[in-house]
Amino acid sequence: MKQTILAKRYAKALFSIGKEDGKYEAYSEALKGLAALFESNPEVEDALTNPLYPLDVREKAMGAIIESMDADKVMGNFLNLLVEKKRAAILPEIAEVFQTMVDEDKNISHGTVVSAIELETDLQKKIQDTLEKITGKKVELTASVDPSIIGGVIAKVGDLVLDGSIRTQLASLKGSIKGRE
Repeated sequence: MKQTILAKRYAKALFSIGKEDGKYEAYSEALKGLAALFESNPEVEDALTNPLYPLDVREKAMGAIIESMDADKVMGNFLNLLVEKKRAAILPEIAEVFQTMVDEDKNISHGTVVSAIELETDLQKKIQDTLEKITGKKVELTASVDPSIIGGVIAKVGDLVLDGSIRTQLASLKGSIKGRE
């Protein structure tokens, strides 16, 4: 079950401290690393969240993780607080929300571009540049291939969707022909 509101509160608190200290990028990397650790090793998440383990055992496990990642005092205290408050399970969500806050602060948007065939690097760059002009933000694109769009591209950045696929154009043409009948 997603705990988005709770994750936002924790992420916002850590972000404001990180912004003051100038370490929010390091905190973001640490949170991403821990989220990846949770994803790749379910036993780590279990060791930190399972109520069958006494609190001191869970705190020692988090302490070992904090020591291995050489986290600063603020990050260490934050992670210990998550274990103490039984919130370690939402750590991946906190990492996701925190990264969104970092991206907003740096004026970065994430987008996708879908094409029928793999796009060449220079064409991807042109699409990225166009999206940056339209949105007024730096855009980081993720490219994927979907042969069902037949041709053209579909670009998405946030709420903006630019659909130049042949599939959509054919559907539009079909609708206009049906409308005339």
